[in-house]
Amino acid sequence: MAIQLPTDHVGHGLIDRCLDQVHASGGLCVAAHPHAPYASGSFMYSYQGLDVVEVWNGMWTSDRPWNADNEGALAEWGRGIAEGIHAGRWRPAMGNSDTHLEGQIGVPHTVVLAEDLSMPAILAGIRAGRSWIAESAAVDLSLTAVAAGRSAGIGEHLATCGEPVTVRAHIRGVPSATVSFHSDRGRVHREVLPDSGVGTAEWHTASEDSAFVRIEVRHPYGRMAALTNPIVLA
Repeated sequence: MAIQLPTDHVGHGLIDRCLDQVHASGGLCVAAHPHAPYASGSFMYSYQGLDVVEVWNGMWTSDRPWNADNEGALAEWGRGIAEGIHAGRWRPAMGNSDTHLEGQIGVPHTVVLAEDLSMPAILAGIRAGRSWIAESAAVDLSLTAVAAGRSAGIGEHLATCGEPVTVRAHIRGVPSATVSFHSDRGRVHREVLPDSGVGTAEWHTASEDSAFVRIEVRHPYGRMAALTNPIVLA
């Protein structure tokens, strides 16, 4: 469940009451399109109490599936990951298409790595950040970090035991894409995929250098094709 509230009600405790009601029913509270391109569309209050941030929303008035409001939401969310990890609870990202324009359902959508297709399992996957966002069903990816004989995937923690970390991303469906790796130091590595759109990108780090790693997959000229929640390194 996503909640959207006018900012002038925040001081009256309305948002806290709504958050409590959603959580009491077992739902998740999502900050939906926090930089929407319309009057009063900016999410002007704290994300405290919210479970997830929508960093990629569907098209508003143009045929471009990746716009400045998404870029702003993604940058804001990315800056808060390390702070959340150090505080013991980082806030996952998700994407939704909405239906602002005809024919845009599923552009984008959130891929949840759930234990099964039940509602509790899907909500648990979203809550844990075991998910990534794709522009369409034509895109597929995986992200894995390996160290000290252990491995972890998107939304998971990897105990590295101080050993070097190898991070691998496998991508399909984005010809000539740029794959960029991001940590608490910002963008740390990038590779370009073949014209076929199928390829593997790899980066090496250590937990003392990187608190987490996530990836973005972009088309030539910068349009987003997919992005992941982080793998936390410890």
